[in-house]
This record gives sequence, structure tokens and C-alpha cells, in this order.
Amino acid sequence: MKRVRVLVVDDSPTARLLLVSILRADPEIEVVGQAADGLAAVELVKELHPDIVTMDVQMPRLDGFAATKRIMVEKPTPILITTGLDPRALSVSLEAVRVGALAVHAKPGDPRAPGFDAEARELTRQVKAMSRVKVVRHLQFEPASIPVVAATSAAALQDGRVEVIAIATSTGGPAALHLILSALPAEFPVPILVVQHISRGFTAGFASWLDHACALRVKLAEEGEMLVAGTVYIAGDDRHLCASRSRRVHLSSAPEVGGFRPSGTPLFDSVAAAYGRNAVAVILTGMGRDGVDGLHAIRKAGGRTIAESEATAVVYGMPGAAVQAGVVDFVLPLDQVRSTLAGMLVQEAPGRALTP
Repeated sequence: MKRVRVLVVDDSPTARLLLVSILRADPEIEVVGQAADGLAAVELVKELHPDIVTMDVQMPRLDGFAATKRIMVEKPTPILITTGLDPRALSVSLEAVRVGALAVHAKPGDPRAPGFDAEARELTRQVKAMSRVKVVRHLQFEPASIPVVAATSAAALQDGRVEVIAIATSTGGPAALHLILSALPAEFPVPILVVQHISRGFTAGFASWLDHACALRVKLAEEGEMLVAGTVYIAGDDRHLCASRSRRVHLSSAPEVGGFRPSGTPLFDSVAAAYGRNAVAVILTGMGRDGVDGLHAIRKAGGRTIAESEATAVVYGMPGAAVQAGVVDFVLPLDQVRSTLAGMLVQEAPGRALTP
């Protein structure tokens, strides 16, 4: 069996040793190299051709953000950002994800702590899963303009009113959400609810990162708050994000769905019940099939569903599974998802129409 070849990058000898020991304990992983800064990492990627890089953020000579940009231009390789909970480091980490890293993951803590073994297992699971992702060269990080959505999709989306947008995503999601949400105006006419699978402890920093990048208000969802237009509600740690029939946030402690809490399926189920045919559900890049079952509820209630196309998805697992299940009305590349939502205009009460 071919082992996963990993390059470990961290300027702390102690942290590097810990990461290496965790990874080497798995017989399916081979640590092929170590680097103490981003500049060395770029050169070792070219020399060693690893299957994946674990990348620290705050390093001398070249930080993780700059190193990720160079690797994705010069020698595209799957990159998993490993960082602590320092908000400053997290901000740089998410910028690295925006320009090509696959995900951000918390560094395992004290080996003597009760939860360490679980943290180590999750790290090795992520490394093995991310190593299989086919990444592409990044020559341009921001599109020059928002293209017009395809005429057939636009005409179909105009047939109906929209009162809420619900989005589910996983691997590659932070960059996709950044691209979409940063294009929307502060006066966007409906609330947006988001489930993003991200390492525990990072949700507050993730919401803050998006809030600084967007004209919209982006915040962690709070139990009982009213869902209002122009606001993006991010699911927090270990609770399902739901919409109540009174159009308020409900944070549910119901069991995991498909191994996830929060999960896209409870979000879509609740939005279907609360908003019916006036809901739009969007499923973006991500591994697995989270959210697919919930799209059935949106369709049954008469709402509309959009999946990101394989052409732009970092991982086509979630949107691909939705398409295969036959629960998607429109399959659009990410720029057209963005332009479709950016074109939502306020119509006469009580609802809104989705137009290009």
C-alpha cells in the first residue's frame, strides 16, 4: 500500500516534533521532510514532491500565507494549515485557505491532556483525506468582475420569491464563501444561514474574518435571535443551526448527522419547514454528502436548490452527491452562484425575487 507522503512545516521544534510523531504513528503515513520556515517549505515541495503539506502560519522569512501562495503557483500541492487559536494566526490561516490551502486545522494540544488521542486521530484522518484532493495551479486569486448568470438559470430563478438563503459547505468552503459573500451588498434583502465544517474553536474567528471582508454583517448565530436581512448567520461549534417557524435562530443539540454537528441537513430541513417555497438552498464544495438529504426537504417544500459545479469545486463530494441524488435545480460554477445571489433585488412585499 502506497503511504501518504507528508512534508511538515513549523518553526517551533517542539511543535514540529509533536506533529511528526503523531503522523509517523500511522502506518499509512510517511513523513518525507521537515521545514522550519515557508521559504524552505517552497523548496522542499519542489524537491520532495509530497502528497500533502502541513503548514504553520507564523514563521520567519516567509509565513504560511505567502508560502501557500507560492506553492500553489509554482508546484500545486494539497496544503493543510495547522495553527493555534490565536485570532491573529487564524486570520492569516484563513487568508492562506482563500488562496489555495484546503483547510485550517487546530494543532493538537498537550499530549497529557485527556482529549489528545482524539485530536491526533482527527489530524491523521484529515491529512489522509486531504492528500487525495486534486489541486490546481493558482495564477489569479480574484476574478476581475462578476459575470452574468446563464440566461436559462436566470429565467427559471425569477419564477418565485426568496426570503432566505441557506448554504452548506466543507473543504474549500471558506474561500468559496469569501468569494460569494464579499460580492453581496450591505442592503442584501434576505438573511443567509451558513453551515461550514471547520475545526472546533475556529468558528468565532472564521465569522470575524468574513465580517471584515464583507459589506454584510457576518456573525455567529445566537439562540433565539431574529433572522434579519443583510445578515449572515454562521453555525457555531457542536450545535446544528436551524431556523424556527417564527423566523428565529434555533441552535439544536440533536445527535450528529452523518458524523457532523453542525450539519447541512438539519439546516435545510428547518429552512424548508419555516420558509417553504420561498427558500433557496446552496450546496458548495466539500467532502462526503452532508446536506444532501436536507435538499430533499427544500425541493418537497417547493424551494429551489443550487449546487456548485465540478468545474470550480475544490472537492466535488457534497455538490456531486446532491446532483447524483437528483435534488438540484441548478448546477452553476462558483462565479455564477455568486452573480446569481448578488443579483437578488428587493421586489414588492412580502417576498423577494431572485434575478440576475
